[in-house]
Amino acid sequence: MEVYIDDMLVKSTKEQYHIKDLEECFQILTTFGMKLNLAKCTFGVKGGKFLGYVIFERGIETNLKKINAILDMSPAKSIREIQNLAGRLATLNRFISRSADKGISFLKIHRGVAKFELTKTSQEAFDKLKKYLVSSPLLTKPE
Repeated sequence: MEVYIDDMLVKSTKEQYHIKDLEECFQILTTFGMKLNLAKCTFGVKGGKFLGYVIFERGIETNLKKINAILDMSPAKSIREIQNLAGRLATLNRFISRSADKGISFLKIHRGVAKFELTKTSQEAFDKLKKYLVSSPLLTKPE
């Protein structure tokens, strides 16, 4: 069971254990006087969106909406737009291996700069990052 403030995910290693795992979860909730809103509950699914990620039996994938939001961005024209990009990238960081090599280092280039100027190096890094995001990996549990 994983709990994030008011979101909860109960996962089982095998399908035949899921009912037992749910019963254990419900017992814990009952012990602490917690209640579920059944209108917001989904049971017995093999995957779906959770905390901005797409979760399936085989692993965790990025949410395509988050990737498309970055792919649709035009070159930054201000520090504010760089900060906006940094925020969007923060939600995808776990999917970007060796992020410095993928172009995220250009975010640091503009730190502490009073006047924004998009450099060729920054644009190349941004283009490299976009290219990498198109082929974002699937995160799986090591066997």
